[in-house]
Amino acid sequence: MPNAIRIHRHPLSGHAHRVELFAKIGGINHELVDVDLMAGEHKKEPFLTLNPAGQVPVIEDGKIVVTDSNAILVYLARKYAPDWLPTDPVREAEVQKFLSLAAGDIAHGAATARLVTVFGAQLDAERPKAVARSAFARLEAHLDGRDWLVGPKPTIADIAIYSYTAHAPEGNVSLDDYPNIQGLLNRVEALSGFVPMQSTKVGLAA
Repeated sequence: MPNAIRIHRHPLSGHAHRVELFAKIGGINHELVDVDLMAGEHKKEPFLTLNPAGQVPVIEDGKIVVTDSNAILVYLARKYAPDWLPTDPVREAEVQKFLSLAAGDIAHGAATARLVTVFGAQLDAERPKAVARSAFARLEAHLDGRDWLVGPKPTIADIAIYSYTAHAPEGNVSLDDYPNIQGLLNRVEALSGFVPMQSTKVGLAA
């Protein structure tokens, strides 16, 4: 695929999925490169040359390498899909707020709870579930009367929070009490080009 962005990912990584999802919905030419996390490929060369932190996702855009899923979303939006990142300073700040939420309480909440059930991580299962419920309560309130997180149309904020929120039941975090969040997830899934993340039949999703 000529001039395609290479997305290094694992199919069960929500961080990687948000990048793949945005590339698909944003119509950005790309190819997927699977990284075998179970075999520790991300902790060895040549992957460590791309990302010394040893984490997916990583993108290669020609000679440019970008790591960190939210940084990648900003880069791709600015370069290839500018409609997805507002230039109005107030709305751009709002987008950044939700990127921080995705990297903060959603990562330490729903994503971490899912690490326990999907990957068998030896972690306290209860604390991340409490963090997830707190984050989802705030999201639910914010979405009251709104279709999208920021402004009248979807942005990378919606993409950033989608993957781990949609798969929260895999970590035993129910979405039943959050109809506004469920509505947002449904709207993201209705976008042209939507591609789901690989599901795992564990937790409440079993």
